[in-house]
Amino acid sequence: MPTLNTHEPLFIFEMANNHMGKPEHGLRIIREFGRIAGEFPFTFAFKLQYRQLDTFIHPDYKTRTDFKYVKRFSETRLSADDFKRLRDEMTVHGFLAVCTPFDEASVDLIEEHNFDIVKIASCSFTDWPLLERIALTDKPVIASTAGASFQDIDKVVSFLGHRKKDFALMHCVAQYPTPPAQLQLNQIDLLQARYPGIRIGYSTHEAPEEVDSVKVAVGKGVSLFEKHVGVPGEDFGLNAYSANPEQARAWLESARAAFAICGVSGKRAEFAQSELSSLRSLQRGLFASRSFKKGERIPHDAVFAAIPTMEGHITASDLSKYCELYALEDIEANAPLLSSNISMRNVRDKIYKIVQDVKGLIIQSGVTIPSQVDLEISHHYGIDRFSEFGLTMMTVVNRIYCKKLIVLLPGQKHPTQYHKQKEETFHILYGEVYIELNGTSRTLKTGETVTVERGVHHYFGSHTGAIIEELSSTHYAADSFYLDPEIGRNANRKTLLTHWFD
Repeated sequence: MPTLNTHEPLFIFEMANNHMGKPEHGLRIIREFGRIAGEFPFTFAFKLQYRQLDTFIHPDYKTRTDFKYVKRFSETRLSADDFKRLRDEMTVHGFLAVCTPFDEASVDLIEEHNFDIVKIASCSFTDWPLLERIALTDKPVIASTAGASFQDIDKVVSFLGHRKKDFALMHCVAQYPTPPAQLQLNQIDLLQARYPGIRIGYSTHEAPEEVDSVKVAVGKGVSLFEKHVGVPGEDFGLNAYSANPEQARAWLESARAAFAICGVSGKRAEFAQSELSSLRSLQRGLFASRSFKKGERIPHDAVFAAIPTMEGHITASDLSKYCELYALEDIEANAPLLSSNISMRNVRDKIYKIVQDVKGLIIQSGVTIPSQVDLEISHHYGIDRFSEFGLTMMTVVNRIYCKKLIVLLPGQKHPTQYHKQKEETFHILYGEVYIELNGTSRTLKTGETVTVERGVHHYFGSHTGAIIEELSSTHYAADSFYLDPEIGRNANRKTLLTHWFD
């Protein structure tokens, strides 16, 4: 059973009544278009129309010739056996078999003839008794939307969706042929936006020599097409909207060119090596602003970016705030930073895990975080020891007064420090915190507070995780003094993030 839930191109040739009531002529049409289809790398289908004329036409009008469609349908009548011959010929030539029923009895015949796909004509789009019968089949459904309001399309989409049908919608204009100014191809965008996840196709009725509209449709992402086709006979021609084999070939060539121009869909294209090399040659390479010894970390503010870029050069595109650089050998000032003389360490995954852990604790606590507040990750001994020593902090306001929110993950400890200018009060919003003030230890529970005066040596931590509201006088960047000099030598002990709680 084919599926419509794909972006692989599918082109449907619509025979309609162009068999002219002559099964041999219908077979000829299928065979000639089978040869055309073999020239293209697409999936093709052929479509018939079924009407049970004995019941489809009112008894009082069966012999009337003044009604165009009654006359045409009657004059081109085929038997069920004739239609079965046409359907079987489709399989012989590699076509999927599609059929449009115009009454419930025709759906019975579609099932008996084992068609692959059922098509709903625009005129039958809201024929609810017919739709109910079609929905009982196990076949994919394609529905044309010419003349249908959004209200009606919404109803049909809901109807088919609730019945778990594999279905697609077709933009269609029911003017035969459709003048270029009436093709309304922007309706494709509208349908795609209103019904995401539903495949939107294009059923064409323009003049058969018109080949530009299919390019536009391909450019809009359409990969499902339907076109009326036929072959002139000795005593009859084609109507003004049906393509002969040569016209269909030109139409398909136009589509093939458009697909080639548009390239791959649904994923990023693969880039030619020549393109990548050209771009890289214009990227700025990184150079050392000063000399470095082997094993020394190279701070971001100690490099500069310039051209030319050399083979193996680390470029400005490689340098994110999560990237750490270390000298593998002695590096002189102005020397290029190459993959051979430095090592790069990306800590993005570790930062991401920290953020997820912090968000999880905040959600668990029920504490409200102000919107758009930045997150400061303090890793005093480096990111690798963050789970042991460190914390995350959000500065809500820092004026004459200051408010911060501090998050301690389970098992974290903040190293001993003191302030010369700032006095602070800790209010425990969630969890339990142990704290030591000038050698005196105590434990604080949710709702409790403690004040840390200027000059007081203090460290704090949590075994289970905690959130602390810190209220203080103005915070100054150079007002945190750690007892362990190793922390002071770590110039990269903070990572700042914005838009982290989205």
